[in-house]
Amino acid sequence: MANRFDGARVAVLGGAGFLGSHLCERLAQEGAAEIVAVDNLITGTLRNVEELRAHKGFRFVQADITEGIPWDGPCDFVFNLASPASPIDYAKRPVETLRVGSQGTENALRLAERTGATFLQASTSEVYGDPLVHPQTEDYWGNVNPIGPRSCYDESKRYAEALTMAYRRARGVKTRIVRIFNTYGPRMRLDDGRVVPAFVAQALRGEDFTVFGDGRQTRSFCYVSDLIDGICRLMLSDESDPVNVGNPRELTILEFAEAVRAAAGGGGRIVHRPMPKDDPKQRRPDISRAKRLLGWEPRVSLEEGLKETIAWFRRVVGGPVAP
Repeated sequence: MANRFDGARVAVLGGAGFLGSHLCERLAQEGAAEIVAVDNLITGTLRNVEELRAHKGFRFVQADITEGIPWDGPCDFVFNLASPASPIDYAKRPVETLRVGSQGTENALRLAERTGATFLQASTSEVYGDPLVHPQTEDYWGNVNPIGPRSCYDESKRYAEALTMAYRRARGVKTRIVRIFNTYGPRMRLDDGRVVPAFVAQALRGEDFTVFGDGRQTRSFCYVSDLIDGICRLMLSDESDPVNVGNPRELTILEFAEAVRAAAGGGGRIVHRPMPKDDPKQRRPDISRAKRLLGWEPRVSLEEGLKETIAWFRRVVGGPVAP
């Protein structure tokens, strides 16, 4: 697989974000000749790509892909990871979230069409909404509230999937769609509102764990290196239908809090807060398609992944973790 990216010119949209920066690193390791990370830095940060600047083929471009994507010359692969991804971020910027999923995705598809590149759209398990099918398979159409507080993100990704398939069917663009389930690891923002950085921060400060609802809702957590491996395998495949990439190990939020407590060696009692509207009650991917078509499944255990993630937070923040 490494040879398939060797010498390639690659655009990574959202390249200064959590996932985008890890993807850029993977592409550099696999010999890509040119990696252009495009990001407007609304939720991404230049700190995430600082070490990549030493790679001669890496370049950062600050731009909003809803306004157009600055690109000259050939391109082999376009990865579209550009979008706010945490509830706090898209609650603050619902219109921007919808625009990046619509106009931003179309601009990215046009780049792929113009250059003959293969295009990969980063979608999400949120297209399944609060699922009535468990575990979630790719042929499940979902249970999404189209006017709820999460709809700006859910519907932007559902539209992006439809747009991607339309460009494939009507214009012959080579496309891929990955449905990403909960992913964690180094470079997550402590303040992004998702459960992993929230629990890790609380554990390192010795604070109580904040759990919404009764804590019996479930999630499945995939370490970032496994997720990036799945994305790369999908891009290099011939699969045009959506593919779930995530870890099928399912935990209640209460069980996850205890796992973070054990890994961090700290944290107080469990404090319950009201459940947010439309928060999914259960979430676990069926990864049969990824196993069959990509030869992919996660390798990093939750315990190992949490150890690496917590070590990164301690190293970067230093001492007590600031609020």
